[in-house]
Amino acid sequence: MGDEPNDAAGHRARLRSRLLDHGGEGFHDYELIEYYLFNVIPRRDTKKIAKDLLREFKTIGGVLAADPIALSRVDGMGETSAAALKIAHAVAIRMLASEVAERPILSNWQALLDYLRADMAHRATECVRVLHLDSRNRLILDDKMSEGTIDQAVLHPREVIKRALEMNAASIILVHNHPSGDPQPSRADIDLTRTIVAAGKPLGIAVHDHLIIGTEGHASLRALGLM
Repeated sequence: MGDEPNDAAGHRARLRSRLLDHGGEGFHDYELIEYYLFNVIPRRDTKKIAKDLLREFKTIGGVLAADPIALSRVDGMGETSAAALKIAHAVAIRMLASEVAERPILSNWQALLDYLRADMAHRATECVRVLHLDSRNRLILDDKMSEGTIDQAVLHPREVIKRALEMNAASIILVHNHPSGDPQPSRADIDLTRTIVAAGKPLGIAVHDHLIIGTEGHASLRALGLM
């Protein structure tokens, strides 16, 4: 029993040395979470907590995006440690968002997908956002238009086009997530997209795409030939 603090300190020192020497390369997912929680939960076995978090939320992305209350239900977690994970998620999203803002979106498509998946793939409710672009395809505004229940969000085509005109946008990209994880578009997704395309055309508002984000990947209605 008396050796346990030294064993824990030695284990943490070894992980710290690996991190400083090689970055996160070679770390298991649980080790990344374990190390991150070291300074937040100094007197607990954060390896067990990390493994429990991954067991509950499946992936690192799922852990970071999880609801704080759900995180706090995992044994060993609390409000402070849940907040620490949420700030890590916020930093990651801010970093990815800056990549999107710095260059024209249509020539920076992978950065956009990385940002959207980090921010939306693990949401428990459906969220609809519209990306407003200028004539050079640079982002004017990332606008959350609607947030619904676990399986429904309300988006009115007239409001989408009205907002685009207010923002002096030359084009828009529609985005929403499927909490089920499956990004394949529904009939309603397709019909809504076509209605918005038709509403925007006479007013000079182009719809570049409608992206659907899920834990299983993403779907592009344009790539699928559905708009």
